[in-house]
Amino acid sequence: MQPGADLSVDPHTHYTPRMSPTRKDQRSACPAETSGSGAPLVHRPVTATRHLDRVFLDSLPSFGGAYLRRVFHLLDEAIGRGVPMTLAISGPVTASGQHIAWLNPLLDTGWFCLVSTTDAVCYHDGHRSLDSAGEHPFHQVPIHGDDGALRDDRTIRITDIGFDEDVLLDQDTFLTRLLRGKEFQRRMSGTEMRHLLGSAYAKQEQKVKAPEGLLALCHRKAIPVFVGAAADGSTFLNSMKLWALAHAGKLEHKFELDLHLEVFESCAYHWWGQHGTATEGIGTLVLGGGVPKNFNLQPEPALSQILGFEEVEGYLYDIQITTAPITDGSLSSCPPAEAVTWGKVDAAVYRQTTESLHADYSMVMPFLAKALLDKRERLARLQEELGAETLLERHPEAAGYLRDTAGPRLYEQRDALIRDLHTAVAERADELMQDV
Repeated sequence: MQPGADLSVDPHTHYTPRMSPTRKDQRSACPAETSGSGAPLVHRPVTATRHLDRVFLDSLPSFGGAYLRRVFHLLDEAIGRGVPMTLAISGPVTASGQHIAWLNPLLDTGWFCLVSTTDAVCYHDGHRSLDSAGEHPFHQVPIHGDDGALRDDRTIRITDIGFDEDVLLDQDTFLTRLLRGKEFQRRMSGTEMRHLLGSAYAKQEQKVKAPEGLLALCHRKAIPVFVGAAADGSTFLNSMKLWALAHAGKLEHKFELDLHLEVFESCAYHWWGQHGTATEGIGTLVLGGGVPKNFNLQPEPALSQILGFEEVEGYLYDIQITTAPITDGSLSSCPPAEAVTWGKVDAAVYRQTTESLHADYSMVMPFLAKALLDKRERLARLQEELGAETLLERHPEAAGYLRDTAGPRLYEQRDALIRDLHTAVAERADELMQDV
């Protein structure tokens, strides 16, 4: 990989533009696999580097470090080209507070258009906003300690995170009462439910002066939040309780998740990415695996294989960090190259715009996020100093980095985008009926 302009040495250094972001021939500066020699190794001393992004690009010459370098390079390139990114994330990111540490700052840039995650992430996101949160703080516990003693003490453990069992009970009470609200008494997609949940969490966070949570931020920025296995989590369990009480004749409960609509909505956003963006394609960052990853990848086969749209392609960028070994055959470990065979990743560019790093994302994402955010801040300062026109001449990636922080606000376009896809399906309904 050839080093680009080093802003740490000279902020006025001319930046050599990367290849044009034209959809069909987009190529990364990373060399494709070849049988011959590639680009020379870059091994700049860390003592000669002022900024973290240049450490990633210039001081990780080989082995596992080279994988990390390529991950950063592709994120840097996708962001610089203005490619809208989706995010799939699994694991207890909110219970652990990682959303506060690095995820929310990353989502607040406007670079990401939607999130695919788990119900557990949405459920635990509310804990710090509870009225009783101050009485039951999260704390560290030993991974290999005495779990029997923790149980006797009513302490719940998630790896090295501990919190009082009352947090779960209070969260259940909050959600049960919330789901009885008038705004929930209808059939809706999961994104609608989580948008409402984000609004409720935001009000609670303001009330108890808690930091902004993941769903509150997604509500503020109109980022749709998808959960492919909604029934596999405690948010839905509280709805199940109300459903059971309704069957017992004790109350009315009309809340219902419309799974068909939620899947169709995800397809509408992918359709938008293909036909409604300047890049004519979107990218994805996959952290972990499981259902969030699968749901995030399935709009392309749903559109092409199921609904028969030939003009739909897979993700333009696919950047993955997972601990799953590739030999286990799971989707969690499935690399972007394998996803090409399913049509989920664009076959025309995958050798240049995809990477899978075998790592625990909690170990590397804080540094990747910091490097990207620092570069954004540096470009913003240069824009004030040089003016927008000169900055773009020298650093064309500034257009993507400094895009409107409001982001695409896809949730606000939701109804129109769903309607557009319904229209497209109706136009070819007779052809689809041949398989019915």
